[in-house]
Amino acid sequence: MSSMEICGLIEQTILREDPDAHVDKVPVADGGEGFVDAYLTMCGGRKYEKLVSGPLFEPVRAYWGMLTDDCTAVIEMSAAAGLELLTPEQRNPGNTTTLGVGELIIDAVEKGARKIILGLGGSATNDGGIGMAYALGYRFLDEAGQELPPVGFSLARIHHIEAPAGKRITDTVIIEAACDVDNPLYGSNGAAHIYGPQKGADADMAARLDAGLVNLAVRLSEDMGIDISRIPGGGAAGGLGAGAVAFLDAKLHSGIDLLLDAVNFDEMVRHADYCFTGEGRIDGQSLSGKTPVGVARRAQKYHVPVIGIAGSLGRDIDSLYDAGFTTVISTIRSLNTLEETLKSCREDLCAAVRSVIRLIVTMEQHKS
Repeated sequence: MSSMEICGLIEQTILREDPDAHVDKVPVADGGEGFVDAYLTMCGGRKYEKLVSGPLFEPVRAYWGMLTDDCTAVIEMSAAAGLELLTPEQRNPGNTTTLGVGELIIDAVEKGARKIILGLGGSATNDGGIGMAYALGYRFLDEAGQELPPVGFSLARIHHIEAPAGKRITDTVIIEAACDVDNPLYGSNGAAHIYGPQKGADADMAARLDAGLVNLAVRLSEDMGIDISRIPGGGAAGGLGAGAVAFLDAKLHSGIDLLLDAVNFDEMVRHADYCFTGEGRIDGQSLSGKTPVGVARRAQKYHVPVIGIAGSLGRDIDSLYDAGFTTVISTIRSLNTLEETLKSCREDLCAAVRSVIRLIVTMEQHKS
């Protein structure tokens, strides 16, 4: 379900139980899928479509958004290099590329963008952003001076980085990269080891890709004088966070905070009695910059109770209560297959919200 659909279902359920309630809907995303739609829904603007290179270099029709100021573009990297573009059998972060992300950036600049908000999340890649950089004119050479394909497996073989003679993205274009995590580029908590497995990497491949990211950092330091080794969020989107800093001079931000600031969320939540938020799964990793924690921390400042709703919960959710959650509940009502769960997900969401609202209404009645 999209953020907008979930907001609508929660609103409908609340109003059925409490017709006098007032509901403000704020569809949000932290940099992954739905990032562009969230911005366009809340801020206004229009979509552009572009045929670009997909994660396996195949053509895909991707989109990005231009806000109503006609100079701020919003791009989600997953539109061109997302995991959802591949079948489970195709997933291999050693062979995938962010080339199409660079092509989207060029298209936005050519259409007048002077500021780009780049969403980092939901990637099928682990190329450190060299695919994106390739679209911008960078070349990555092996020890023999031969050009390497811009994929994850090439990282360990980079001997020299050749910068383009002229920049395709000028210094006047501001790039803000929205991260959904704060992991560093490499290491035990880096892009390959933490997120590689969900993209199709086994332990050996993750170690190989991690070594490649280390080599990329060394080459960028020696060839370009840029240190990306320990940037919080550098490991986002398979290292695209670090790549955006190195090749685009981007500034990394919490994706959810960027969007919440853009829609003036603090002013909305400070007047609320309760705040609902959630995602597919809430667990300890949610503390690394995920949407619901970003929302909960804002609400916590104004002492607004926060109800977290997720399809599944980790066993390590106790730490989330310190981050602003009042309660965290699962929508799953019985043990089912994934297919059965997907069929009933809307009904299950409404049932979970109904239980919470009935409790809230009863408590409010007792207060009065």
